[in-house]
Amino acid sequence: MPTRHALIDIPVDGVHIAGTLIAPSTVVPGVLLVHGWDGSQQQDITRAHELAALGCICLTFDLRGHARHLAQREAVTREDNLRDVLAAYDVLVGHPAVDPSAVAVVGASYGGYLAAVLSSMRPVRWLALRVPAIYRDENWEHPKRRLNGDDLTLYRQTAIEPEKNRALAACEDFIGDVLIVESEHDSIVPHPVIENYLGAFKHVRSMTYRVQMGADHALSKKAWRQEYTQLLLAWMTDVRRAAKTEEKALPPQQTKRYESWVEP
Repeated sequence: MPTRHALIDIPVDGVHIAGTLIAPSTVVPGVLLVHGWDGSQQQDITRAHELAALGCICLTFDLRGHARHLAQREAVTREDNLRDVLAAYDVLVGHPAVDPSAVAVVGASYGGYLAAVLSSMRPVRWLALRVPAIYRDENWEHPKRRLNGDDLTLYRQTAIEPEKNRALAACEDFIGDVLIVESEHDSIVPHPVIENYLGAFKHVRSMTYRVQMGADHALSKKAWRQEYTQLLLAWMTDVRRAAKTEEKALPPQQTKRYESWVEP
C-alpha cells in the first residue's frame, strides 16, 4: 500500500521534539453539508450517502435553532450558526481519513450563505451553493428571525457589490471550483441574488451554473430533489476527476513540514 510521511514537531514540556508521521496515502475528500433555515440534517442524509458512495466522507449536522435546539429558534444569531458550521468543519477535517486539502462544502439557502462565509475562514476546495440566500451585514448579532421582512425582500432585488457584503466578499476571494443551482420559481431567493453570487466569483478555477426548471425554493417535489442530487453528484465527480488530472501533471511534492502537528 502506498504511504505518505511528514516531518513533525511534537510539543512537550515547553520544547519540541522531532518526529516523522507515516500513514497510508488513501485519504479521501470530505464533504460538509449545511441545511437551510427551517431545515435539518435529515434533508441531507440520503444525499450524503450517495456522495459517500463516490468515495467521500460526509458530515451532516443540525444548526442551532433547529431540531434538538429548536427552543433557541427565536434567539439564535448568524454568529451562532456560523460557529456551528466552523465547529462541524473542524470535526470533519479532524477525521484521520479526510484529506484537508480536498474539502467540499454544500449549502442550501441560509446554509449556502453560511457556506460562502465559511470559505473565507477555512480551506475549501469545492463550494456548492443551491439557492444561496443573502443578508445585510448589519445586525450580525441580532436574532436571525428578526432579519426577515420587507427590507430584506427589497435588498434581495438589488445589485450588491462584493465589498459591501460579507458573503459576496468571501466569494470574490474564493479560488476553487463552484456550483450554483437556482430554482426557476423561487419566491424567497430571487434571480438578482443569484446574479450577485455569480458576479462575485471572479477568481474561481471553474464555475458551473444550473437552473432547475419548474422547481421552487424548497424543492417540494421528490423529482426536483432527485434532480438536484444528480446535479451535485455529477459535478462532484467532474471536479474530482479534474483535480486528479491536475495533480498528476504537477511535479512531485517535497515533504511538507508541520511546525505544530499537535497543538501544545
